[in-house]
Amino acid sequence: MSGHSKWSTIKNKKGKIDAKRGQIFTKLAKYIAVASREGGPDPDMNARLKEAVAKAKAANMPNDNIDRAIKKGAGELHGSIYEEINYEGYGPGGVAVIVETLTDNKNRTAGDVRHAFDKNGGNLGTSGCVGFLFTKKGQIMIEKSDKFNEEDLMMIALEAGADDIETSEEGYEISTEPEDFGQVCDALKGAGYELTSAEIAMIPSTEVELDDPGDIKKMLKMIDMFDDNEDVQEVWHNWPGEDDE
Repeated sequence: MSGHSKWSTIKNKKGKIDAKRGQIFTKLAKYIAVASREGGPDPDMNARLKEAVAKAKAANMPNDNIDRAIKKGAGELHGSIYEEINYEGYGPGGVAVIVETLTDNKNRTAGDVRHAFDKNGGNLGTSGCVGFLFTKKGQIMIEKSDKFNEEDLMMIALEAGADDIETSEEGYEISTEPEDFGQVCDALKGAGYELTSAEIAMIPSTEVELDDPGDIKKMLKMIDMFDDNEDVQEVWHNWPGEDDE
């Protein structure tokens, strides 16, 4: 996707976070708890937890909420046990879609995911049917500011292990390998940079355009249905048009 599209996506996500802050925090708490349960409660020793915490902080989730989620995952506080299940399928017009979920009731979640696909002209596929079209990468976005020097930012990011930095009118997109994501986030935050967005993203290798207004409407509705489902953590797809709608 173009730089413009990526920044439009970030603004779109920020808008959703502001409108549905409680729901977003609930999803992030699940993610943190699962990462803590599987890899331990210390972010410095658990790369996945470090990524989850970085994502939560980029969404302005309060530290108390983060700490509570870590303790639930570690068994220090009572909480539900969530299972990770990813679904793959096709949206209208053949758009490739990956839906990442955390659920305590896989039958309910599978039914909800299938319904969202079916209701909007898509279809739920088998595991692996579209996953090969995406690559997992760390993605850190920082808005431009007169308060810092661009060369310093680039040097800090690259020395911490970043793969690439793209510059646009809006700001900087820093790409990393998933295993280097946490240390690059730490280096940037330690140097005083505010992360507009920080996540392990699924980057599509190809894109599918939608020309039919009906397909566009269905695709947007399907994304909204997934976003509104508390079991759904992330929705990845290879349609660039969402950002400009």
